[in-house]
Amino acid sequence: MSDKGRLAGKKAIITGSGTGIGREIALEFARQGADVVLHYAHSSAGAKSAVKEIEDMGRKATAYAADFSKVEEVIDFGNKAIKFLDGIDCLVNNAGITFNMPIRKVSVDQFEWMYNVNIKAQYFLCQRVIEELTKKNKPGQIVNITSIHGVSGAPEHSVYAGTKGAIIAFTRSLAMEVGHKGIRVNALAPGCVPVENYNKVVKDFNLEDAKKWAANAIPVGHFGTPLDIARVAVFLCTDDSRYILGQTIIVDGGTTNLMSLISDFRNESTAHFGTGYLPGV
Repeated sequence: MSDKGRLAGKKAIITGSGTGIGREIALEFARQGADVVLHYAHSSAGAKSAVKEIEDMGRKATAYAADFSKVEEVIDFGNKAIKFLDGIDCLVNNAGITFNMPIRKVSVDQFEWMYNVNIKAQYFLCQRVIEELTKKNKPGQIVNITSIHGVSGAPEHSVYAGTKGAIIAFTRSLAMEVGHKGIRVNALAPGCVPVENYNKVVKDFNLEDAKKWAANAIPVGHFGTPLDIARVAVFLCTDDSRYILGQTIIVDGGTTNLMSLISDFRNESTAHFGTGYLPGV
């Protein structure tokens, strides 16, 4: 078993890790030397294949299914994960669901379902992990995955954005509560990162067409990848980030920095604001 890597010997729980960003986070943690427990709700094949890849790296891994809309399953998952790892160092709360719908059409059940999975599950899994770390007087790191929707507005995303904004506020306050115990809590907000589920939720999604859109719409000129997000999650769980606490790290290629009023940021503007007031304008 290799002891090399930035997370050598660490024990990590990664939720929502059967596909996409979560799966890549689990793999990258293992590449960096951590033992990993994966969580999935529906993506059994992806989670189990990731476990096999991690074991082939010489690390310890397993995957448990849990319905995170039910808090009792969240707690049961946490208990099983900590028992398997014989402790815990790092938690990445990646599990989440999304949908967009005009506010007039959102039902109470849809609202509660979204908040249960996206924020309630994170909250009570954090509680379980912090209980374990505190009991053993150990330092630890928690990374809560939020979204740029938590800091920027988009039509028909009021429920989803509400949960992601709640994660940011929850992270900030929790960090102030447990930081003095050596437990660092931060959030990570990905921008546009195409994953497998895009084909399910975006009608007629075509990756090549999407890449052309991204080349013009995202300031850095391209989409992010799950590995881009995974590497930042690793960073937040190492001593390299030891002075970062309660922050939301935005990884979005500049998307949230771009003023929406500016439709074409690549060409010189034909409008000159300040005409008549500033010399030479």
